[in-house]
Amino acid sequence: MKILISPNAFKGTIEADEAAEIIRGAIMGVYPNAETAVLPIADGGDGTCYLLGKALGLESEEIWVLNALGRSVKGYFFYDTNSKTAYLDVSTVSGIKHLQTAERNPWVASTYGTGQLIQAAIKAGANHIVLGLGGSATVDLGIGILAALGFGFLNEKGRETPLFSDTFLDKINHIQRPVHSLDIRFTCLCDVNHTFWGSKGAIPVFGPQKGLSPYEIPNLEKTCEGVLALLSQKAKKEVLDQKGFGAAGGIAYGLSFFFDTEIQMGAQWFFEKVGMEEKVKWADLVITGEGKYDHQSAGGKGSYELLQLCKQADKPCYLITAGDDFEGSGFKKVLVLPDLDFSSADFRHKAKENLRKSIVELSTDE
Repeated sequence: MKILISPNAFKGTIEADEAAEIIRGAIMGVYPNAETAVLPIADGGDGTCYLLGKALGLESEEIWVLNALGRSVKGYFFYDTNSKTAYLDVSTVSGIKHLQTAERNPWVASTYGTGQLIQAAIKAGANHIVLGLGGSATVDLGIGILAALGFGFLNEKGRETPLFSDTFLDKINHIQRPVHSLDIRFTCLCDVNHTFWGSKGAIPVFGPQKGLSPYEIPNLEKTCEGVLALLSQKAKKEVLDQKGFGAAGGIAYGLSFFFDTEIQMGAQWFFEKVGMEEKVKWADLVITGEGKYDHQSAGGKGSYELLQLCKQADKPCYLITAGDDFEGSGFKKVLVLPDLDFSSADFRHKAKENLRKSIVELSTDE
């Protein structure tokens, strides 16, 4: 039997590539003669460009940059010299996963470190930046990225406003373009289709997850409104809000004023790049999974989009997940993982063991 193993990340417990190897190891332990192919998937969420870079066989380039709060951290990007395309995730250095709960503060958190990675990619020769937007700690409209690319953000006295301060966005009164223009374009991958504004926009929906108090929502919205007006004034053009601008605190929104910027739903773009359709046709069985499959997964999450390819090819698709909100999802079989005690120090180890056991039990039953 040919088995394609393509899980998404089990958020907060197991990365997609590690989960794929656990599943493969469990299958081979029961069926050593099975023919397996491993291709972990992503949908624009945390780690999408990491998996893309690995799947495309690209080399990574590492540099020291600043994290979301201005601390030194080692970052990386993947670079394809043939297409002059660099792949990187916002979460690599500007991600919420690197911060303690008490450290989360979208007034302070900046995408500057991600901009440093982009600047390094440009120096390496890139003119196309593929940016995975998932897992950011920021709501800065990509201002940090623009600052790293040479844009100046000045206060009312014409002085540079200090990054990584809780008054940074508030104090911006003037914007300066870089001396040398940059001929680059962006493809932003996301797993949500939220607009920046509205009751389901970036600030009310994702702000609290990033440390924003509910009473601060109107203040941050007012501040961002002012920043967008300044961006529009400097760019001499209007950019209308659209689906996807709510991802990663409006990064694509801010970039769109000065650069050719497109938004793509990550799963479909990822699948096209790695040739997922052909891999599904090769397989007799496809196994996927994610931390908690629910009704929102049908909005473009990797497991759901992979299921659609399996249906088109008339191939069975198994899902591994926690929770119980998967009725009528269309998977041939669902392997339900037991709930975890996240207060336990070894919950990640337990998650991996639960995943391995679920595959062993499935293999034994069939």
